[in-house]
This record gives sequence, structure tokens and C-alpha cells, in this order.
Amino acid sequence: MTEKPDRYAVIGHPVQHSRSPMIHALFAKQTRQKLAYEAIDASPEGLETAVRGFGAAGGKGLNITVPHKHKAMQLCDALGSEAEQAGAVNTITFVTTTRLRGDNTDGIGFMRDLVVNHNQNVRGARILILGAGGAARGILPPLIEAEPADLVLANRTVGRAEAVVAKLGAKIEVCVFEDLGQKRPFDIVVNATSAGLDGRRPPFPAACLTPDSFCYDLAYSLKETPFVRWALERGARRAVQGWGMLVEQAAESFQIWRGVRPDTTAILAQLDRAAPRVNAS
Repeated sequence: MTEKPDRYAVIGHPVQHSRSPMIHALFAKQTRQKLAYEAIDASPEGLETAVRGFGAAGGKGLNITVPHKHKAMQLCDALGSEAEQAGAVNTITFVTTTRLRGDNTDGIGFMRDLVVNHNQNVRGARILILGAGGAARGILPPLIEAEPADLVLANRTVGRAEAVVAKLGAKIEVCVFEDLGQKRPFDIVVNATSAGLDGRRPPFPAACLTPDSFCYDLAYSLKETPFVRWALERGARRAVQGWGMLVEQAAESFQIWRGVRPDTTAILAQLDRAAPRVNAS
């Protein structure tokens, strides 16, 4: 009898757009791991049932995507340090069918893409994070550890940004988007919002950019994202999408589950042929 492959999946709502099944299939082929990876659409109300059911059926691990990263953390019996810091989980490992460990690989994946793949120097840089939601919480801890000269968290409302900073216990300046025009321009600008995806112009002042600014959109698309377009039209030196972060965080999850980290270089090159990660340089 042929041995069945270990089962993994990504859970989100919606989730049909996810590239995770393709990425993990490439990882498995490269590392010669026998596994199956699928996508599961679960509403917020049905998340726990979907997670528990997957484990009961013998599932080995789950990636968690929007809008479930915070709620998924509450289902876990143990947490990795990155998940505790971020207050969110994007990787679940079934230690047993009923005992769950939660990790967050978003920050590690983001930093590897930013520093290694895009050769950006974070230490001593002026960095702006746009948006104080779950995406920002995942990348802030490693950014703080990298010792930038200044780190500013801007949000539509200042209260949410202040709550994020209070939880991290770090020295981060907060403001609303409108106040960015009164600040010095930034070396690195990271978009952690959905701004522009509804067709409206992103609500950020152009004054936060210079011709030397590097802009990074955590979102990714087969076409140019509104934030990338906004940045390039306002003279940013480079603007990239979050494809690299997607691959790098997935590689970290794969290593947690399988004990081997895939070589992401070939995977990124393959994705570039379908959707270029770098929109200007």
C-alpha cells in the first residue's frame, strides 16, 4: 500500500487567491518531501471548527492568513516568541491531533526579503510603517531589533497605533497619516494597509518620500499594486511588492514542519517570471 502524504493547508477567508499551495508544492519537490497542501476557506465563525477538524483528520500543520491570525493564536496551547510578540499566529503545528503550537514567521520572512533579497540596510535608517493592523504587528518586533535611527508607525486613527506600541513596550513614534507631511522624509516606507485596493488614491502625503526612498508593499498582485504605483509616481527610488516576503515566510513555516529550509532563490526566480517583485530600480 502506498503511504499517504502528510497533509498541510492554508486557512483564510477568502483564500482562493492564495499562492501558498503552489509555493509549498515547489518546496516539497525541491526538498523531496512527501506532502499534500491545500487551501481551506473558513469564515471567522467557522475557524475553530475548521482547524480542529483538520487536526482530527490527521493534518500536520496549517498556515493562517487574513482575517484569522489573531483568533488562531487563541486556539494554540503553546506559542513561539515571535507569535507572542506579534499577538498573531500564521503557522500552526499539530503536536498531537488536539495540541496546537502557534508560530509567526511573517517578521522573519519580511526581514529576509528586505535585507537579503533587496539589500536594504535597516540599522540607522529612518523607517515608516503605514498601518497598525495585524500585518504591522508581525514585522515591527524584528525591525525594532535591527536598530533603525527612527521608527514611525502611522495609522488612520492614532489610538490603534498607540495600542500596538504599548503592547510592544518599545520606543516608536505614532501619528495619523495626515501628520506625515510635517515629518522628515523616510529611507524605507512599508505599506501594511489595504490602501488603494478599493480604487481610491492611497491617503499618504508625498512628503514622506525622497528620490532615495525604498518602498515595500506587504500586499502582492499579478499587476502593479496601488501603493507601488503611488510610490513610483511620487519619485521613490524603488518600489516592490510582498512576493518575496510570501515566499520567505512560507520557507520558515516549511522548516518548522519538516526540519529543512528550502532554497528560496529558485522559487523567487520562478515567481518573477509570472509576476515581477521589483517594479522599479
